[in-house]
Amino acid sequence: MNSKSPILIVEDEDLMRGILAGMLSDAGFRVIEAASGEQALELFAAESPGVTITDIALGKLDGIELLDRIKQMDSEAMVIMITAFSSVETAIAALRKGAYDYITKPFINEDILQTVRNALRQRELFRENRYLRRELKQRYNFENIIGRSDALTQIFRLIEKIASTPSSVLILGESGTGKELIAKAIHYNSPRADEPFIAINCAALPENLLESELFGYVKGAFTGAHNNKTGLFKAADGGTLFLDEVSEMPPSLQVKLLRALQEREYIPLGATKPEAFDARIIAATNRNLEEEIAAGRFREDLFYRLSVFSLTLPPLRERREDIPLLVRYFVDKVSRSLQVPPKTVSEEAMQALVNYEWRGNVRELQNAIERAVTLSDDVIEPAHLPQKVRETATPIRDLTGQTLTLDELERRYIFATLDRTGDDKARVAELLGIDLSTLYRKLKRYGR
Repeated sequence: MNSKSPILIVEDEDLMRGILAGMLSDAGFRVIEAASGEQALELFAAESPGVTITDIALGKLDGIELLDRIKQMDSEAMVIMITAFSSVETAIAALRKGAYDYITKPFINEDILQTVRNALRQRELFRENRYLRRELKQRYNFENIIGRSDALTQIFRLIEKIASTPSSVLILGESGTGKELIAKAIHYNSPRADEPFIAINCAALPENLLESELFGYVKGAFTGAHNNKTGLFKAADGGTLFLDEVSEMPPSLQVKLLRALQEREYIPLGATKPEAFDARIIAATNRNLEEEIAAGRFREDLFYRLSVFSLTLPPLRERREDIPLLVRYFVDKVSRSLQVPPKTVSEEAMQALVNYEWRGNVRELQNAIERAVTLSDDVIEPAHLPQKVRETATPIRDLTGQTLTLDELERRYIFATLDRTGDDKARVAELLGIDLSTLYRKLKRYGR
């Protein structure tokens, strides 16, 4: 497995350095050489080698100090130590300081080649993970969540404030409103963004299985427990644990969850000693927890422990001004997945989409758009929408009971956005996802 990045060899003995360089060059690697630790630091800064191979016994700047300096420059650097058999303890100490591996003299050529290949694979995994983390941060940036309604804007502002805290968050809202999406937005905009985000649906597992998933177990805890199992509390250490549909958790398990949150530790099944954890807890439910508490199905003390911060996501029917934005987003997304040109939506079809109640919220809207894009040719018409959307759509009314047309809804939304942005038309066009020229045409039509 060759690499575009060079392999840096650090060895003060010319003969040994030459042997290593020749072996790696013959294997197809590009090699750069340093005869001292000081020269190695200069080459490392200039060339960013994929792997550094260094003897521990160098001159003034020895291999251990060189390792420290390299790790300060790049914490993910792959450093392989070469040492005499009598200095293995020093090599092991280097591993604790972050060295990738060590090889003792006299060495076997193939051992070094294989260790270099393994180190390059590990380096590539680090790079891929860093890229994926960056992609996740961008994907779940709350500014990328589709919607510009006042209700959603208020939630974005709250996310900005609470993301940096370690406190628990309770997300309330009907099914399909995007509770997990908001949980991920909180996580990926927090200091924990580089650590795991782990989600579990508490309604999907029976009580005994849910407990073992959350807390893990030790070997012999029950029939079939042949090995230790790490629970999700431990797996999410340093990151975020998302408990979806937490209201479905059985009362006996609610007690254990409460204790874990209070003490910041838990006891795996079959264990006698508690284990500490450091995971932020975000919980969500589509139920009214106050009613659940009154009915004795949910613990009041657990509710307060979970809801240090509480977010209530509005149903789609209460933020209809976001529907055209969501429709355009899903049309483009589905068109790309089907590898067809983006389709337009007729005014009649958009009117029906905006008018419909969407009891299944954004998830139901997405399904309807997937169906419409698949069935339509160039333009999505009412005939391409589900029958219930066409037939049971109810008119939009304002607070006075006046029926609103799609044009009137759009006019009000554009004017409200202009007011919020201080009449910044370029910003308004960006927020609405339209060209500036299109915005000017609409403003002329609406007399502003």
